[in-house]
Amino acid sequence: MSRWLVAPQEFKGTLTAAEAAAALAEGLRRGAPGVELDVAPLADGGPGTVDALLAGVGGERVTCTVPGPLGAPVRATYGLLDSGRTAVIEMAAASGLTLLAPGERDPRRASTEGTGELMRAALERGCERLILGLGGSATNDGGTGALMALGFRFLDARGAPLPPGGAALKRLARVDTSGQHPRLSKVELLVATDVTAPLLGPDGASYLFGPQKGADEAAVAELESALARLAEVVAPGLAQTPGAGAAGGFGYGLLALAGGKVVSGYELVARTLRLSERLAAAQAVLTGEGRFDRQTALGKGPGSLAKEARALGKHTVMFAGAIAPGTDGAPFDEVVEVSALAPPGVSHAEALRHAGAWWAARRR
Repeated sequence: MSRWLVAPQEFKGTLTAAEAAAALAEGLRRGAPGVELDVAPLADGGPGTVDALLAGVGGERVTCTVPGPLGAPVRATYGLLDSGRTAVIEMAAASGLTLLAPGERDPRRASTEGTGELMRAALERGCERLILGLGGSATNDGGTGALMALGFRFLDARGAPLPPGGAALKRLARVDTSGQHPRLSKVELLVATDVTAPLLGPDGASYLFGPQKGADEAAVAELESALARLAEVVAPGLAQTPGAGAAGGFGYGLLALAGGKVVSGYELVARTLRLSERLAAAQAVLTGEGRFDRQTALGKGPGSLAKEARALGKHTVMFAGAIAPGTDGAPFDEVVEVSALAPPGVSHAEALRHAGAWWAARRR
C-alpha cells in the first residue's frame, strides 16, 4: 500500500497547519481511498510551532494578557515542555500580523513589547530554556519592544527613551542594558527562524517583508534606515547574519543583545516530529502554504521539507493557496494552485479538500 506524508504549514490568515492538514487529508482520501496517510502539521518557527511541539512531546499551555502590536491588550498563549523547564513562545501570538485588521497595519509603529512580556513571564516561572518562534510578525522594530519589556532602554541623543515601533530607531543614540532581567543571561535562548534573511538589504527585514505588513515604498525606505541605525549603534557585524532579518529584525535584536542563538525553526520541529523517519517510510510528500513565493525556498518549512524529501528520492508536491507571479516550482516536483481549482464561493478548507481529491484521483 502506498504511504503519503501530509505535512502542510498554516495558510496564513485562513487555516492553521492542523486545519490545513485535516482538509488536505480528507480530500486525498476522497480521491485515493486506498492510500495510507501520515498526517503531520508542519511549523518552522512561525505560527503553529507551539502546537507542533506540544503534539510531539506533550506539555501544557499558559495564557497571558499582554500588549498587542499597537498596544491594545491581547490574550496570548505559550507552551511549556520538559516539566516546565522549556518555554516555547510564538511571537505571532502577541505581535502577529493577524492581530491587526488590514487598515491598522503599520510596521513603523508596531512593537514586539507583548512578546517580551511573554518572555518575562517564562523567565519568572523559572524556565531554563526559551524557544522563540519568529514568523508572522506585524513588526519591524528589531525586537526592541520585547527588549524594553525585559528591561533594556533605547535612548535618543538627549537620553530620552524612544517610543515604540521601528521608525523611532532612526533616532537611536545608545542602549542602556543595566536594567535587563537578571535571569535573561542565565537561560538558553533559541531563536527559531522561518527564513534565513539578513537584517538589511533587498532580502532583509524591511524590503522583503515590510510591504506585507502595510509598509509602502516610503515606509520601507524609512524602516531600512532605522534598522541600519540600530545595527550601527549595537553590532554592525551581525547585520548580515542569516536569520537576523526574521520577524522585522527580531532575530537581530535577540542575537546582538540577549545572547540568542539562531537555529532553524524547521529543523527544531522536524526533530521533535521525527520527520526524517516518517519521510523514509513515505512514497510521496505533500505539503502546502497559503502563498508560494520566493520566500518559500529561503528556509521556510515546506521548502526545507521538500529539499530533504527530494534528497531521498521522494515525489514532492506543494499545495499553494496562491502562487506569486514569476515563482518557479523549485524545489517541488509539482505545484498545485488551490485557488485555481476551487469551485466558486467555497471555503478555504473545502478548496483544499477539492484540490487534494483532484490530485489524488490523477495519481491512481
